[in-house]
Amino acid sequence: QVQLVESGGGLVQAGGSLRLSCAASARFFSTYGMAWFRQAPGKEREFVAAINWSGRSTDYADSVKGRFTISRDNAKNPVYLQMNSLKPEDTAVYYCACGRGGSDSRGYEYWGQGTQVTVSS
Repeated sequence: QVQLVESGGGLVQAGGSLRLSCAASARFFSTYGMAWFRQAPGKEREFVAAINWSGRSTDYADSVKGRFTISRDNAKNPVYLQMNSLKPEDTAVYYCACGRGGSDSRGYEYWGQGTQVTVSS
């Protein structure tokens, strides 16, 4: 069983930055694809960013391209989501996911509990 624990969420003003971290308990963490999804109140969960097992391939939702960066450190375990130029519409619960990879949530078997990100205008 893989356990994922997110951290780094909080309240920030528009234009500010946050960095989310996701620590995985998986023994073979470095072989999994990782991703971040988010869910705002009253909306469906949506893809934010993904990174392949090696860290050499990334993918982003159009809404965050140029502002968010996903990265991973297979030696230390965590996956990061650096979020810059935050907007009020980025407000959501952010979830870390682990699995085969891609932008579809069905490609991920394991999910964290989520961390709240709130961007004030």
